[in-house]
Amino acid sequence: MFFEETKMNPIRLTKNWLSYRRTVSALSRLPADRLNDIGINRYDIESVAARSFR
Repeated sequence: MFFEETKMNPIRLTKNWLSYRRTVSALSRLPADRLNDIGINRYDIESVAARSFR
């Protein structure tokens, strides 16, 4: 029973991954001054996107 509750849902994993990639892509297209305005830099993009989907 515990195993069934903790199994990964492949559809949810796929949706989360696609959302993560869209977020990374959108942030990557912003110029450095815009990223600075929201308090991140280019090196933070992937970790910021990953935090959103945990």
